[in-house]
Amino acid sequence: MPKSADISTKKLISLAPDNWVKWVTQIPDITAQEILNSEFQWISRESDVLIRAESPQYGQFLVLNELQLRYKPEMPKRMRAYAALAEEKFDLPTYPVLINILKDKEGDIEIPTRYESEFAGLQVRQDYRVINLWEVDVEIAFQQPVLSLLPFVPILKGGAEENTIQQALQILRADEQLNQLETVLAFFASFVLDSALVQQIMRWDMAVLSESPWYQQILREGEARGIRRGILSGIELGLELKFGAEGLQLMPEISHFSDLERLKAIQRAILTVNTLDELRQLI
Repeated sequence: MPKSADISTKKLISLAPDNWVKWVTQIPDITAQEILNSEFQWISRESDVLIRAESPQYGQFLVLNELQLRYKPEMPKRMRAYAALAEEKFDLPTYPVLINILKDKEGDIEIPTRYESEFAGLQVRQDYRVINLWEVDVEIAFQQPVLSLLPFVPILKGGAEENTIQQALQILRADEQLNQLETVLAFFASFVLDSALVQQIMRWDMAVLSESPWYQQILREGEARGIRRGILSGIELGLELKFGAEGLQLMPEISHFSDLERLKAIQRAILTVNTLDELRQLI
């Protein structure tokens, strides 16, 4: 049975911070100086990992690493906010990086590499680098090496092979600093291999995966999807009962909404509005 694992992103990146910042920025002569406290007093959560780095060409600057289990539509705005807050707090230019771990389950979506907005003739733009782990060649984890990528080997490009996962496991288990991360490796292996095979490779009880915060996040996402499906079914039934076939024509548009509170508001509105035009205005 593996040890209880500290699998925070800060822990992962701190394994080899120099190689990490070289990889995410593609600046070959960069060095990581310090992992900073990224808590900002104006917002309620932390940016995942903020690193003070340095290179001969650019001097000192910040590398802002935001890891997401799956991409969310609000990320461009969040990247803009984090980059600005980091620059203000530390008075250094910022290189923001968004790392998406898993593909969106509902199909491929276009992931923007900048935030842009315009209001009253004023324009805002924030560029950031996007790294989708499913597009990263697995050999990078072994050859560069980027040790922080080893637990993600099963979901990297070309990594969904039993031999490749066993190779990553051997490296993790051979290093006392890395062996706590086999829980993470097993968790992501369960996405690409049968759970019985993963259990055989790891040689321990798969129930240990429940310790993973990523497992808990996916569990919550599954619960949210179940709630969303239930609300959509209620909306569809309400539209059909109140407005007939014409009401059902709104379902394709409503089905694109992911915000549960918005869907609940639509469901309640069906009970109170008198016409489809009134409902369309609310939507």
